[in-house]
Amino acid sequence: MAPPLPLIFLLMIHRVSSSDWGVNYSHLYICALKNSSVIMSCNYTYPTGYKIEKVFWTKNPVNCENSPDLSEDPEYSQRLQYLGDKQQNCTIRLSHVTQKDSHMYYFRFTTDKPDGKWTGKPGVNLTVTDLQVEAPERVTEGQNVSLTCKSSCALTDRATFIWYRNSQPLTERRDRNNQLLLQSVRREDAGRYRCALQEHTYISPAVYLSVTYPPKHTFVAVSPCCELVEGNSVNLSCNSDSYPPALNFSWFKGGTFVGSGRIYSISKISSNHSGEYKCKSITEHGEKYSDAVTLNVTCVGCLVKLYTTGVVCGAAVVIMMVLIWVKKRKDTQESQMNQSRTYHNIYQASDEKLTESVYEDVTMT
Repeated sequence: MAPPLPLIFLLMIHRVSSSDWGVNYSHLYICALKNSSVIMSCNYTYPTGYKIEKVFWTKNPVNCENSPDLSEDPEYSQRLQYLGDKQQNCTIRLSHVTQKDSHMYYFRFTTDKPDGKWTGKPGVNLTVTDLQVEAPERVTEGQNVSLTCKSSCALTDRATFIWYRNSQPLTERRDRNNQLLLQSVRREDAGRYRCALQEHTYISPAVYLSVTYPPKHTFVAVSPCCELVEGNSVNLSCNSDSYPPALNFSWFKGGTFVGSGRIYSISKISSNHSGEYKCKSITEHGEKYSDAVTLNVTCVGCLVKLYTTGVVCGAAVVIMMVLIWVKKRKDTQESQMNQSRTYHNIYQASDEKLTESVYEDVTMT
């Protein structure tokens, strides 16, 4: 039996009218970065003869008739901007989003007629994510390492990732992927790594990358560093650059093992301890010998004997020089006396001849 004509007419009117109502969203799912701005684009349609009175966005509606207007919500009022109109466009911008903004959002409009109300479903599912750096805790020098900037969802906008090490941007690594590749990693690559998106203010928490390397620049420090006197004490310390720091050390005198530990102590040093010493720094990643240092121990007793001998020898030399000087002076004096006697004899002889001559002259006269 065919339904009455008025019922068929009403069904036809309802079918035609329903096709004129609707909301079309550009994206049903949006993954946005924390602190960024989100654009929810849409357009809507309604039958001819209706006049739009109110347009607004709401979230998680339980009862469509009493859906709250987000522009009147204190949590949204300062961050939400309606970019659409009262004809077709219903786009909004939501700024400074946080994880608390992860909800289902719907556009709703009402007209001047009692049956002219519409909520656009299925709506827009907004997920707000942060960024996290995924990296190994520790790598060995010389290895290749990959760091990944991860989010809890695939970001809707095409993103250009930026990397930071110790708060300094790695400008040479501005890629369109979310990975940072460090080839043949060096100890200088150790530090705090963060990632971000270009033209976004949010930066991920830092993750520290440790680079292990074997001992290098191993050397021995001697304390006291200068004169080593027999009977005193001396400490030799083994120092090296490694990560993790070396905990095992071996000591050698010449080629003979003499002890272990970072510090090698000799409490009462003697001349027998003189020689070349070196240490070996050992870690799980390798080992390194230091250059040899030479210990020269001064013998205190030897110094006293040497000093005494020197004094005696010096005194003997002085005495000998005095004796030589006395003898030389005595010889000089004797020489002078002999010379004086010679001159006296000469003068006396001359006087005697002169007297005889005078006497002869007087006699002849």
